[in-house]
Amino acid sequence: MQPLQNQKILLGISGGIASYKSAILARRLIDAGAEVRVVMTSGAQAFITPLTFQALTGNPVHTDLLDPAAEAAMGHIELARWADIILIAPASANVMARLCHGFADDLLTTLCLASDASVLLAPAMNRLMWSNTATQENAQALVIRGMTLLGPDEGAQACGETGAGRMLEPETIRDLVIQFVNNEMVSKLAAPKGGAMPGSAPHNPAANQPSAYAEHHRSLAGLHIVITAGPTVEPIDPVRYITNRSSGKMGFALASAAIKQNAQVTLITGPVKLATPADVARIDVDTAKAMHAAALHAVHGADIFISVAAVADYRVEKIADEKIKKNEDEMTLTLVRNPDILASIASIPEGPFCVGFAAETEHVEKYARGKLVKKKLDLIAANQVGQPGNPVFGSDTNSLDVYWANQGHQHIASAPKNQVAAELLDIIAERLTTR
Repeated sequence: MQPLQNQKILLGISGGIASYKSAILARRLIDAGAEVRVVMTSGAQAFITPLTFQALTGNPVHTDLLDPAAEAAMGHIELARWADIILIAPASANVMARLCHGFADDLLTTLCLASDASVLLAPAMNRLMWSNTATQENAQALVIRGMTLLGPDEGAQACGETGAGRMLEPETIRDLVIQFVNNEMVSKLAAPKGGAMPGSAPHNPAANQPSAYAEHHRSLAGLHIVITAGPTVEPIDPVRYITNRSSGKMGFALASAAIKQNAQVTLITGPVKLATPADVARIDVDTAKAMHAAALHAVHGADIFISVAAVADYRVEKIADEKIKKNEDEMTLTLVRNPDILASIASIPEGPFCVGFAAETEHVEKYARGKLVKKKLDLIAANQVGQPGNPVFGSDTNSLDVYWANQGHQHIASAPKNQVAAELLDIIAERLTTR
């Protein structure tokens, strides 16, 4: 079965030079089994013609809010009901701003308001436009409302500048859409009967009983906890990659311990060889960018985010299409920064209680407290790696020093990771009540 079989994807195209990539994207989605229909803004039509997409998809291209050829001239309602996913690629700064503020002055923005389909955005714009405070605030607001950002990428731009703002490549977007669909299926299967699904606001039995919750503050029952675990894998070429030594055991131990406290758990993990704890909704990813996208989607409505994953700080700027041959004594790789997942989520207004992990080789408290302040975290758990008798990575035991604001500190002595996880959750539950 094709990975996007029976998926109805409405591909929205806004104005920008990256719209030429959307033609390739439409074909890649169809090749993966999706049925694709296209909506174009007037700006998009200045860069590429509707006829191109009609030829690629075999369906008429929609451009008008009130299409006289549509049933009862209400084309936006027809399309809104039809779509399983609305994918806007490229998503310009303008269309993101209009979506953020609820505009409905063209077909694309109107159908987003009129649909309950999942909305995915692949931003594409000049690096300064992307980094502008207004755009960043709009992006965060859209994520908080449940939309998912795919990218942007970094690199050379059509304007001649270099930086973040490039639209992801069509194949990458297709893979992230497949991953999104798979994650949604996992979430639906893992959702308790009558309960909330991961990624949505869960029922919190303590919400209407503040005094009872304060009295039993070590219980996390009813809360939605999102945990990242394991390493990320950053490809160099089709056979080589950059990764780290994380086994994922600490993150999985936390997921298991949280389930025992009757929390609802979404576990986003890199490649590991570990069984999924019972009743945990697991999302598998490979790269830091994929983990970033999955985490931003999963934390919508979550109460706690625990970033245990050892995310690669850098990735290869240009992945080779073919295996790099061993022709020289030296090989130079250009690396670029990966998105900071924890900082992104900690910056969400009224977002979840954020807990970071710091593995340091020296000056543990200094560096841990520095990250606590810089990333605006609620709590950080740190340990020292590379010490004799304390390998940490791959080990079944761990010890932690937990820090929070106003010189708060608590030590968790070396013990099996499931025990350390339970003690850390006790600290998180206690600090949660004082937030």
